[in-house]
Amino acid sequence: MPELAPIAPPLLAWFHENGRKLPFRQHPTPYRVWVSEIMLQQTRMTAALPYYERFMAALPTVADLAACEEEQLFKLWEGLGYYSRARNLQKAARLVCERYGGELPDDWEALRALPGVGDYTAGAVASICFGKAVPAVDGNVLRVFARLYNDDSDITRPAVKRAFTQRVMAHQPPDASGPYNEALMELGALVCIPGNPDCAACPLAHICRGRAAGNPGRLPCKPPKKPRPAQPVTVALIAGPDGWLLQRRGEGGLLAGLWQPPLWDTALDEAALREAVARLLGADPGPGAPAGQAKHIFSHVEWQMTGWRFTLTRRLPAPEGCVWAIAADLADTRPLPGAFKAWRRVMETEKLPAGTL
Repeated sequence: MPELAPIAPPLLAWFHENGRKLPFRQHPTPYRVWVSEIMLQQTRMTAALPYYERFMAALPTVADLAACEEEQLFKLWEGLGYYSRARNLQKAARLVCERYGGELPDDWEALRALPGVGDYTAGAVASICFGKAVPAVDGNVLRVFARLYNDDSDITRPAVKRAFTQRVMAHQPPDASGPYNEALMELGALVCIPGNPDCAACPLAHICRGRAAGNPGRLPCKPPKKPRPAQPVTVALIAGPDGWLLQRRGEGGLLAGLWQPPLWDTALDEAALREAVARLLGADPGPGAPAGQAKHIFSHVEWQMTGWRFTLTRRLPAPEGCVWAIAADLADTRPLPGAFKAWRRVMETEKLPAGTL
């Protein structure tokens, strides 16, 4: 396929005029760029920015992140989801402190070796912060180049992504690798968007082969997603005089190590759930009352949750792996994943029952 005309000059001119004034662009230290890229892996920009600002205020340096208590880290991340990102950030921060004196390395391979850092993130930090002539190819960039070249190859195939990356690098000006990579990402985020690109606003429309072919919105090509399996889940909202019962999840699997209302990965009716709660507490909780339904979509499974409410009239010790939490705990110290947002307001606002010892 014949090469395109140079794209860097019009692309960089457009980016200079239209790029968003984002906090990690205005102060692009390696740490700030790294954290922003990790947050944006699974989160839209508008949703991530408040979290980013709060995170940076609380943990302004790599050393602060490395020393942060896990509960505080998860509280700062609460609502973003994909909590393994936060765990890997801290693992990487500790390695950076041990090996590099608290400063991120300026080498792509060293960055790539850090926990949670893939090819794209390493390329973004290395090019934006250190001026390295390396690619930073994310979904936005793949979409832009699929349309520029009118290429309907399956972008999920590693060989195709490598070929696209070679095209990206063929156009990259070595003395402006960071702005070029950022400009491509920004073009994909603002103009060359999925489904319905704004070709009238695109600085590359005059050389875009997808636009010339008449249907750039059909690109890029990738196989349809497999349907997510549905997992029935039963949630017990247990209120006692000392708070709401929270249970820490195990260290493996979904939401590892986070707090949740006690739950069972199956559909239980009221009688079966009452027996399960009695085994957990070592005491009969009394009858349950329906507390609504909710669903939460993870990357590979959909939880279909049914809630039940139990109210204890006497104090009981928290079972092993559990705590009693009041509204202030939920607000300040006990991160509750977004999967349970349907019941969070109840737990934060409802008056707890009076009880006896």
